[in-house]
Amino acid sequence: MNPRIEELKRQIRQLEELAASGALPAEQAAASKTKLEQELLALVMQPAAEASAPAPTPAPAPAAPAAAATPRVSRKLLAGMGVFVLALAAAGYARFGTPSAWKGVPVAQTEEEAGHGNATGQIEAMVGKLEERLKAQPDDAEGWSMLGRSYSALGRYPESVTAFQRVVDMRPKDAQGYADLADAKAMAAGRKLAGEPASLIAKALELDPKNLKALALAGTIAFDNNDFAKAARLWEAAIASAEPGSELARNLEGGVAEARSRAGLPPASAPAANAVAAATGASVSGEVQLAAALKGRASPEDTLFVFARAAEGSKMPLAIVRKQVKDLPLRFTLDDSTSMGPAARLSSARQVIVGARISKSGNAAPAAGDLQGFSKPVAVGANGLKIEIAEEVK
Repeated sequence: MNPRIEELKRQIRQLEELAASGALPAEQAAASKTKLEQELLALVMQPAAEASAPAPTPAPAPAAPAAAATPRVSRKLLAGMGVFVLALAAAGYARFGTPSAWKGVPVAQTEEEAGHGNATGQIEAMVGKLEERLKAQPDDAEGWSMLGRSYSALGRYPESVTAFQRVVDMRPKDAQGYADLADAKAMAAGRKLAGEPASLIAKALELDPKNLKALALAGTIAFDNNDFAKAARLWEAAIASAEPGSELARNLEGGVAEARSRAGLPPASAPAANAVAAATGASVSGEVQLAAALKGRASPEDTLFVFARAAEGSKMPLAIVRKQVKDLPLRFTLDDSTSMGPAARLSSARQVIVGARISKSGNAAPAAGDLQGFSKPVAVGANGLKIEIAEEVK
């Protein structure tokens, strides 16, 4: 798979998290997300010959939180902790004094800007502003926490340790502060969680037994100590605190599977949501036709996309198939097997709009001159839909 696809998915999740936290205005998040979604859709739906071509070597990713001595599990588990997202939030905080007041701070939208190249320079500049702000407001624990995460994103781990120590000193009952400090100390010590980082993780769990980062790190320690049953228990608890369907949740599920296997335990049961989806067989089906008045406007080899998207919210397809005009009239079925990914499934929606688009360029994103048609909002499970391609994209 093209590594850019996973990178785009990560960036979209980051934008959603920033908007949900209030760190980024909803309209700015939506505009940035739309551009990322269009690129993702184009990559996912590119012809098979293109998809099989060797992908370019990706630039190094931003530093992930601490991983211990078994990178096969640890790196997968901890890649989704969101250091870069919080570093972006810190940029807004540095400029305006409050994460919710982020206005006009550029959001990464290209591969070079998304945690590589230009973004590093942007974070460095914003970190400098945040450092200056904290000189005037040294008792701002939230500011120190953001600064610590920004330092971690830049690989400046000793400075990250200093920042998180300030947080712990000001908030001795803050479990997240201890987990962040443990993470930073482990990274500064060469990704070693043993010793003081382990003690800090234990303190975080004493204060908050459901702290996500502390549970994930504690599970990694147990795994490194060959206590696979304990690792599985801790990671299962972390899954309960993680966002359902998120990259981190999926990585934790993979870690649980491996830990249970090594411990000689039976596989964990599938998440309830997946079981419900499997039981309901959520799908939409029907037929697509091209209006007689437009038949002269399309060539048999033109690309045809049939897709379903949520009736409200993002216009990113939840399920999509690629055909050609010569396949019309086309009977279709969209379900989770045609979904864009585990975090965006048709079964996650109650109502969808089903669309069909003839693309002259072969790109999934709409362009002037394309031909399209849509259904009205329908419930997931609807069948017998009639979609007529009868309008031109202006």
